[in-house]
Amino acid sequence: MNRAPLKRSRILHMALSGTSDPSGDEAGSEEMPFLLRALQIALVVSLYWVTSISMVFLNKYLLDSPSLQLDTPIFVTFYQCLVTVVLCKGLSILATCCPGIVDFPALRLDLRVARSVLPLSVVFIGMITFNNLCLKYVGVAFYNVGRSLTTVFNVLLSYLLLKQTTSFYALLTCGIIIGGFWLGVDQEGAEGTLSLLGTVFGVLASLCVSLNAIYTKKVLPAVDGSIWRLTFYNNVNACVLFLPLLLLLGELQTLWDFAQLGSAHFWGVMTLGGLFGFAIGYVAGLQIKFTSPLTHNVSGTAKACAQTVLAVLYYEETKSFLWWTSNLLVLGGSSAYTWVRGWEMKKVQEDPSPKEDEKSAMGV
Repeated sequence: MNRAPLKRSRILHMALSGTSDPSGDEAGSEEMPFLLRALQIALVVSLYWVTSISMVFLNKYLLDSPSLQLDTPIFVTFYQCLVTVVLCKGLSILATCCPGIVDFPALRLDLRVARSVLPLSVVFIGMITFNNLCLKYVGVAFYNVGRSLTTVFNVLLSYLLLKQTTSFYALLTCGIIIGGFWLGVDQEGAEGTLSLLGTVFGVLASLCVSLNAIYTKKVLPAVDGSIWRLTFYNNVNACVLFLPLLLLLGELQTLWDFAQLGSAHFWGVMTLGGLFGFAIGYVAGLQIKFTSPLTHNVSGTAKACAQTVLAVLYYEETKSFLWWTSNLLVLGGSSAYTWVRGWEMKKVQEDPSPKEDEKSAMGV
């Protein structure tokens, strides 16, 4: 249970730096001057924050802008997946042509691998679709609370699917998150801004994010442990599976009747959204590479707090004290869970098998 984050960080090191042993990078970073190292970390964290927050606000514009008036959330998600596929293939070609300049794995569409990745792709489609549908129906300020149950689902599914137990302190932090979620829903309702449909989509998005993390570990061997190959196949499968949904939901006809279909501004914003969707995976991995999985989670929590404040200011909203309390409970519970899990991992590493020590002392 405690080795998964370490394994994932190694995989990200391999994917981003082309090496199978991240320890060499760590040794090199220790020799780097402190100020330069701190500047690097600050730049990477800032890049992650700017990319993530910009992506959320841009997607909100595409999904629910009064000036755009485009009601095609599935097409927006499909187009972003298509942009990711094109970018992955383009970078793969560049890496082949310029091996010393661009570092990216070779990508070739293998139908057998695509079939192996398909179960994860279904979960992936649910994750990105429900994320966008949640954002369409709820405000950016409530978006973080609406999708805050991911940690709770991680604990629940780890027990149900992987038979992994969770400590009392970690369960206590999950209770804090659940309390914050319910208080946030209550306060949105009290202010008359609650979207029940958007909240349901947020819960489903949280469930899919958790399932995606679990199934990613199972599917990675099929793509030789490469995050970028997995990204490529996930998005290829998603593009194919979205096509019948576009037809069934009538979004192609809606798009055909869209007044700004021929607008360069519209397609530019759509493509920029796809670029941000692709970039967030890279900068998240970069942040883990330059810091740690634990620091990445803390940074994500702090980013969510900044995003909420920015949304309230940008949309000129007025929120009650209890509404802000719900956000603090969610963010505090998430931070506490991250700290507890990090402390437990460190404890296991320092004292991996206390029972063995006890047996030795007893002469067994």
